[in-house]
Amino acid sequence: MGAALLVVVGRVLPRTVNDVLAIAAAVATCAGLLQVWLRAGDGRVVSWSGGWTMKGGESVGIVLVGDRIGIGLALLVSILILAVLGYSWRYFDEPPERHRGSFPALLLLFEAGMCGFALTGDLFNAFVFFELMGVVAYALTGYHVEDPRPLHGALTFGVVNSLAAYCSLLGIGLLYARTGELGMAQIGSHLAAHRPDALLVTAFVLVVVSMLVKAAIVPFHFWLPDAHAVAPTPVCMLMSGVMVELGVYGTARVYHAVFAGRHGIPADAFEHTMVAAGAVTGVVGAVMCWQQRHLKRLLAFSTIGHTGLFLVGLGLLSPGGAAGTAVYVAGHAGAKAALFGLVGVLLDRYGSVDEHALHARGRELRGAGVLFLAGGLALAGLPPFGTGLGKSIAEHAAGGSGPWLPALYVLVSAVTGAAVLRAGLRVFFGAGPAPRRTHADLETSGEGEEPEIRDPRRPVPRTMTAVPAVLLALCLAIGAVPAVAAAVARGARAFTDHAGYLASVRSGAAEAVSAAPEAAWTSPGVLLGLLSAGLAAAMACAAVWRPSQVLRSVLAPGERHLVVPLRRLHSGLLGDYVMWLTVGMAALLVAVGSQL
Repeated sequence: MGAALLVVVGRVLPRTVNDVLAIAAAVATCAGLLQVWLRAGDGRVVSWSGGWTMKGGESVGIVLVGDRIGIGLALLVSILILAVLGYSWRYFDEPPERHRGSFPALLLLFEAGMCGFALTGDLFNAFVFFELMGVVAYALTGYHVEDPRPLHGALTFGVVNSLAAYCSLLGIGLLYARTGELGMAQIGSHLAAHRPDALLVTAFVLVVVSMLVKAAIVPFHFWLPDAHAVAPTPVCMLMSGVMVELGVYGTARVYHAVFAGRHGIPADAFEHTMVAAGAVTGVVGAVMCWQQRHLKRLLAFSTIGHTGLFLVGLGLLSPGGAAGTAVYVAGHAGAKAALFGLVGVLLDRYGSVDEHALHARGRELRGAGVLFLAGGLALAGLPPFGTGLGKSIAEHAAGGSGPWLPALYVLVSAVTGAAVLRAGLRVFFGAGPAPRRTHADLETSGEGEEPEIRDPRRPVPRTMTAVPAVLLALCLAIGAVPAVAAAVARGARAFTDHAGYLASVRSGAAEAVSAAPEAAWTSPGVLLGLLSAGLAAAMACAAVWRPSQVLRSVLAPGERHLVVPLRRLHSGLLGDYVMWLTVGMAALLVAVGSQL
């Protein structure tokens, strides 16, 4: 409604009024979602649009189903939208009259798509909301359409994600052909009467592939760093902060609601496939993150690494893994959005996001520098940040599968945090010698970027540092206030309960669930958090000051025998990315089908 209002009257209203209307709509959405989150309690809230409820186990109606994980994710979306609207208050130039109000209207449409996807209980409407989210994301990525780079990034983003969306629609068609239903619960009930076969496996892979593409899971991840490198900074805050995570959430939601029954996709097949994909994604994201000097691409690959950890946590199919991942996602959203906001300060001030070119130039922005280092430590899992608490809970849940999964959490968080700390020390504090400026074909520098404002002489608007400070404070509060994680943990039990989901939709009433998993700091969790943060700080210092030739050969970014092929795969060519989409789909079909 807010977006429609801005489209209708935004052209004739002053910019300030448009911003106030957009913020009012975002605040109203936050208030409504908070009320629903409190009402859901430890169970679910079910609402049938137009009163078209189920009759005899079948329905043509559209249902919304919210537990504390889904509603909480929608609430997180609304909070980040509110933060981005505040951050963007004076970020862009005054737009031409014909475009006035378009950016906040697009943000509100983006919010509608993401919130609808988090709350829908209808598989086709999940596709519709997912596509609404995607189409708006393409437009926001290419918002500066006069520049060919954002246009290229938006087209790559749009083509790859649209092809994946067509696959999802085909999978939904296969499920509809078998069951005659589109509601997740109804499909799940009908599938209980069928043994798993090739059609079911094909439908499952086709449906989840679009979500794994949006989540940037390897090998579907290539579009994300290219899009982040050219998208406006406020858009990056949303894409890395919550849009990518919605892809992981959708994968787990569809499995638990539709395919987790006795005759669905076996739990072992889902767990082994998703944990393996998440582990590969985490390692690739961390390695590529360390290799970047373009700060937006650095943060984008960091998002890929952490999204791999999120997939591992949800792939465990345990309430503990879901609870830890939910807390981790909430903390990560605050930290990553704050870091992108601070990179926007550099772009605003210096017209560059190149770590090497910005060496020591940010000394005048010491406040932003302190916040940037705090964000790096948060990504590394330092207690008591919410990222550290979520990492601790997920590590505990993953410990039953052996020590290698907790080690993966430590490694990925340490390397991504170290890359951020390295950049912060160099840019904001001038630490170490100035990096050698190179122009290798494997490197993407951040020099020559077009500032997103046209008057670099202006002082940095206070909102551009105040909003990141608030977001980091929220990340800290998630880990320091026990009630937050406890409430999320109670919702995690309902999120992973297939039978309870089906019963709630059929009866229309919220149901209580069994005891929630532990979601509090533990001694091993604190120690592992300190270990990953300590490793991150040590790696960053070693890279900045380079105490020996040995450390330089191991830690410094450069052309290494194992890294060069990986970096060359990120070619920026659309045809290559479509090829990897095909390869990934085939690998998923083989991985899931071979375990039936």
